[in-house]
Amino acid sequence: MNPLRLFRQNLALILAVIGAPFSFSAPAEPTVDEIVNHYVNAIGGTEKLKQLQTLVIRGEYREGDHVLPGATMAKMRPYYKLVGDPAKPVTDFAEGYDGSAWEYYQDPGIVLRTVGKAAAASRHGLAVDGPLSDYRAKRSTVTLQGTEKIDGRPAFCLRVRMADGFEEDEFVDAETWLWIASRKVASVHAFGREIATETRFSDYRPIDGILFSFSSKEVEIATGKVLNEFRTTSITVNEKLDPAVFSPPTFTPRPLQKLLADLYGERTDVNAVLWSYHEFRRAHPEIATDDGMQAIGYQILKMGDHPAAVALLEANAKEHPKSSDAFFGLGRAYREQKEVAKARAQFEMALKVDPDNKRARQALSELPASGS
Repeated sequence: MNPLRLFRQNLALILAVIGAPFSFSAPAEPTVDEIVNHYVNAIGGTEKLKQLQTLVIRGEYREGDHVLPGATMAKMRPYYKLVGDPAKPVTDFAEGYDGSAWEYYQDPGIVLRTVGKAAAASRHGLAVDGPLSDYRAKRSTVTLQGTEKIDGRPAFCLRVRMADGFEEDEFVDAETWLWIASRKVASVHAFGREIATETRFSDYRPIDGILFSFSSKEVEIATGKVLNEFRTTSITVNEKLDPAVFSPPTFTPRPLQKLLADLYGERTDVNAVLWSYHEFRRAHPEIATDDGMQAIGYQILKMGDHPAAVALLEANAKEHPKSSDAFFGLGRAYREQKEVAKARAQFEMALKVDPDNKRARQALSELPASGS
C-alpha cells in the first residue's frame, strides 16, 4: 500500500477517535446554578449568608435635587422590611412589610395595607440575601440569557422570574462573580409610565465576612437619565430587632382618621364609600374633610380602585367649590381613567379658583391636545 495513503487512513482513524487536535472549541457556558454558586462564594459563602438574620443599611439617598441624608432600610428574616430606622420612632412617613405591605402617613394619620403595584414594589425586595441566593426556596425561577458587557466587563445575564410573575435581569460579573447590575421594567412613581431601568452596584466592602455593595445608581435605559443614587455610610448585620418595629405605628384614631380608614377598607364598593362619606358629613358638619378626602381619594386611586376614587373626589369637589386642590385631585382621577376632556375641565377649574396652582398647571400642560 502506498505509504502516504496508509498515513492518511491512520490519521483519519485517529481524528475520528480523539477529535481534531488542532481545532479549539469555546469553553462551555456555565449553568445557572454554577453562576449562582460562584456568586454566593464570592460574597462570603453559603454558611455566612445563612447566618445573616438582620440587616440595617444607612446612607444618603438622592433623587434629582432631593437629597435625603440618614436614609435607612432594615430587613429581617423571614420577610420583614422597614423603610425607616428601627431605632427611631416614625415621624411623617414610613413603609414596610410585616407579612403584608403597608404605608403610614402621619398627616392625615392613616395606615394603609397596600395592594397592586405598591405592594409588589415592597415585597420584591424582602430577602436579606438578595434575589439569587437560594432562589428556589423563594419560589423564583432563574434562566441564563447569555452574556453582555456591563461597564466594559463581561457579565452573565440571569433572568429571575419571581413567584408573582415579576421579572428582573440580574448581571453577575464573569471574572469577579459579583452582582453588578439589575434591570427591570416598572413605574417609578404611582401614576408614572412603566420604564426600563438599570441599577449598577459597586464599591463592595466586607461586613462580618460578607461583601456588600456600598454604592448604587439607577438610570433610565432609554435616555441615560439618573433616577436615583444611594451611597451607603454604614451596614449593621445581625442586630437583635423586635418584629414589632416592622409594623406600622398604632394610635387611637380621631373621627376623621377613622373615616379615612373606613373609606379605604370599602374602596371596592362605590355605594359603601359614598354612604360612609355623606353620613359622616351629616353627623360631623364641624369637621373639615377636604384635605382628608383628597388624601384618601389619591390612595384609593393608587390601589387601582378608580370608580370609588372618582366618586369620592366628585363628591368632595362638589362640597368644596372654592378648593383648587379638590378640583385638581378630581382631574387627576379622571386622567387615570383616560377621560382626558373631563380631566382638562377639572384642571382648568382648579386654575380658575387659584391661578397659582402649579400642580394643576403642570398637569394641564401634560395632557394630550385633544381626547375624551
